Amino acid sequence: MEIHDSLVIGAGQAGLSASYHLRRRGIDHVVLDADDRPGGAWQHRWDALTMNDVHRVADLPGAEIPPDTGRERANTFVPAYFADYERRFELPVVRPVRVRRVRPSTGSGDGPAGSGGPSTGSGDNLLVVESDAGTWATRTLVNATGTWTRPFIPHYPGIETFRGEQLHTADYPGPEHFRGKRVVVVGGGASAVQFLGALAPITDTIWVTRREPVWTDRDFTPELGREVVAKVEERVRQGLPPRSVVSVTGLRLREQEREAERLGAYAARRPMFTSIEPDGVRWDPSTGSGGGTTDSGGGAFEPADVIVWATGFRPAIEHLAPLHLRSPLGGIQLDGTTAVADPRVQMVGYGPSASTIGANRAGRTAARGVAEHLRAAEVVSADA
Repeated sequence: MEIHDSLVIGAGQAGLSASYHLRRRGIDHVVLDADDRPGGAWQHRWDALTMNDVHRVADLPGAEIPPDTGRERANTFVPAYFADYERRFELPVVRPVRVRRVRPSTGSGDGPAGSGGPSTGSGDNLLVVESDAGTWATRTLVNATGTWTRPFIPHYPGIETFRGEQLHTADYPGPEHFRGKRVVVVGGGASAVQFLGALAPITDTIWVTRREPVWTDRDFTPELGREVVAKVEERVRQGLPPRSVVSVTGLRLREQEREAERLGAYAARRPMFTSIEPDGVRWDPSTGSGGGTTDSGGGAFEPADVIVWATGFRPAIEHLAPLHLRSPLGGIQLDGTTAVADPRVQMVGYGPSASTIGANRAGRTAARGVAEHLRAAEVVSADA
């Protein structure tokens, strides 16, 4: 099979940035994207999300994002920008390709024990990328799969008995869907705050979080951005699982959320319920709920029609399991964007680069890491 110098998995902000910088360096590569069309995770966001609602989308390298009025749907405006970017810079994106796993090549003509897949038949130190559309071989890998495909919903007793509707952020259909319904919003991050801002003015809401929210009045300045990146970088440098940006910055209300604030949607936050019942959620008597009614079931109870799980996402990295990149602390230890356990692998859109600005910077750093690894491999080969 053809052997590439590098292969990028994912064509969102981080993957496109990496491809742009790889092309500028003249590095032969291909980008595999699971979606049918350009746009990354943006194309899957709810129709009611406008450009006025999102935090600013950073310009991709070499091309500014077009001006907007704020009224445009984010799930069409940003994908159109990405599609134009791919065309303008002739990025080698292949789609739809769903990567199943990435494994080392044995270079012997036989796959690793139990792999069930071919090797490259080459003695080179290669990576084999297996997908539903075929198999690729590459000397280096840039993983840019993000988190959108791995929504996280914690398990609570009785979750399967709830007769109402349960939705995750990834499935949020917009506020009109909830009009007239009693909605429990679970989560202490920016998404939960935005959902409450949209829902509280039109329906009854209950906000539930595991921890007391941390509020801030600091503007997101470049200085704060650097501070945030430094703190998240420190975690991945140690091999710890990355945490969200909000865990560092705190929460800040925007103008769109002021009406919900006036209605008390944020002040009436409850601690996490202990169980879910067919018609609502219940707190253990020993924990208290900060409100609710008490019935024969014991503890406080709140009836609900819908539970919205704004409980975040996990990195979509299952396909990298054969490379054994995780540290004993549970995360992938990085030096910049380079995986410490396997320097052939660059991680972008992971940890400190899980934002549009961070993704751009990581794409540049990853391309440099790829170039350095290829040069080092040439030196080793020449010495041999």
